[in-house]
Amino acid sequence: MAELPDLESLRLLVLVGELGSLGRAAQELGVAQPSASKRLSTLERRLGLVLVDRGRRGSALTPAGVVVTERARRVLDEVAGLLAGVEALRTSREAELRVAASMTVAEHLAPGWLGELRRTRPDLHVGLRVTNSETVERLVREGAVDLGFVEAPGPLTGLSSRKVAVDRLAVVVPPGHRWARRPVTVAELARTPLVVRERGSGTRDTLDRALPHACPPALELGSTTAVRGAVAAGVAPAVLSVLAVALDVADGRLAEASVDGLDLRRVLRAVWPGGRRLVGPAAELLAVAVRRGRA
Repeated sequence: MAELPDLESLRLLVLVGELGSLGRAAQELGVAQPSASKRLSTLERRLGLVLVDRGRRGSALTPAGVVVTERARRVLDEVAGLLAGVEALRTSREAELRVAASMTVAEHLAPGWLGELRRTRPDLHVGLRVTNSETVERLVREGAVDLGFVEAPGPLTGLSSRKVAVDRLAVVVPPGHRWARRPVTVAELARTPLVVRERGSGTRDTLDRALPHACPPALELGSTTAVRGAVAAGVAPAVLSVLAVALDVADGRLAEASVDGLDLRRVLRAVWPGGRRLVGPAAELLAVAVRRGRA
C-alpha cells in the first residue's frame, strides 16, 4: 500500500499543474526549487507513479499526474473546509462565555466583573446562570458552564478553584428587635429558630458548619430576597451576607446584631474542572474577579 502523501506535497503538485512550472510552483509556496523538486520526487516514490514530466520548457503533468492532481485538489478543498469550520467554531467559542454563580456573587459581584470584561470584549456573549453553590459545582463538573463562582465552605471535589473575594455573614433582625440593642451569645443564637436559605446554598452551608447543633429553622426559603423580606416582616432573625443586607442596614430596614465569639467570614471562590487550564474569556473573567477582589 502506498504511503500517505503530505498535504504540502499535494499543494505543490496542484500548483505545478496550474502553473506549468516547478520553479513557479515553488515560488508560490515560498520554498527553494531544489527543495520543491525533492518533495515532488518523494511524492512520486510514495505513490509509485510518475506524476510530472520535467523538460526544458517547463513541467507538465503525466496522465497519471492529471488524475492524482484532480483528486488531490478535492482533498485540499475538503481540508480547507475543515479548517474553515474549525475556525468558525473557535471564533464562536471565543465569543461566548457560560458562567454560573451563587446568588450572593451573582447579585452583588458578578455584574461589576462582567461589565469590566465587556468593556474590553464588547462582542462577547455571556450567559449567567444564578443558582445555589451546590448546583454551580454540578454544572461545572458536567461541563454545562465554563466557569463557576461559589460560596461553599467545604471541599470542592474534582474542581480547581481560586479565591476571588472574602465575605462575611451577619445576623440581621428588624430594627426594633431586642438583639439590635445588645450582643448575642452563640448559644442564644443556636437555640433560636432562624429564617434560612435552602440546603445546598453556600450561606446555609456556612451557617450549618458554624452552628452544627442549631435548633430547626423557623422558615426555609429559596432566595436571599425572600429571607430579607421575612426578617423585615418580623418572622425571625436570619444570617445573610453583608453584601446582601448592606443597603437594608444603611436605610434602617434591618439591623445587624453583634454575636460574641462567632466567626462567620467565608471565602468566595471561582471553580472550573480539575486539571484543566482556563483560557480565553473564562481566564479573562477570572483575572478581573481576582483583581477587583484584591482592590
